[in-house]
Amino acid sequence: MLRFLTGAGSATLLLLAGFFIWKGVANRNENPVPAAPAATEAAADLPMTPGRPPSADSRTREQRRFDRADRDNDGRVTVEEMTWQRRRNYQRLDANHDGQLSFEEWASATLRKFAEADANNDRALNRAEFATTAPRPRRTASARNARCDCTNQRSAGASGGGQRGAR
Repeated sequence: MLRFLTGAGSATLLLLAGFFIWKGVANRNENPVPAAPAATEAAADLPMTPGRPPSADSRTREQRRFDRADRDNDGRVTVEEMTWQRRRNYQRLDANHDGQLSFEEWASATLRKFAEADANNDRALNRAEFATTAPRPRRTASARNARCDCTNQRSAGASGGGQRGAR
């Protein structure tokens, strides 16, 4: 029984010591929050009211999707409009334009990438050659927007035309 009480007492002391050490570290003020920078003359020239935020598109996601599918803007989506992108992709793959895709036509991008990576032309890729076939990283939204010229989009959006003609 004495061992049990001694163990419980030492565990309690360890917990209390840990608690006080934790509180002491938390109360230290080694990294205080820096004071606000002093106002400069350049800041005094700026207006005190913030600018207006950009307005959001009032169309719903489904309306925008419909507008993309309705290529001739007649308010209807025909079968030709619905399959336009797939037909275009198929025609791009059909290298000999016979209306049929062979395996080589379908896999042409992969075969071309393999041939470019096979530096020693042994029809096999070693580790270094295989590493060159890694897909390029996708551009993030911030990278796409960094090169965006939004002035043209605003003027097109204000007239109600949008970007429909740029396909």
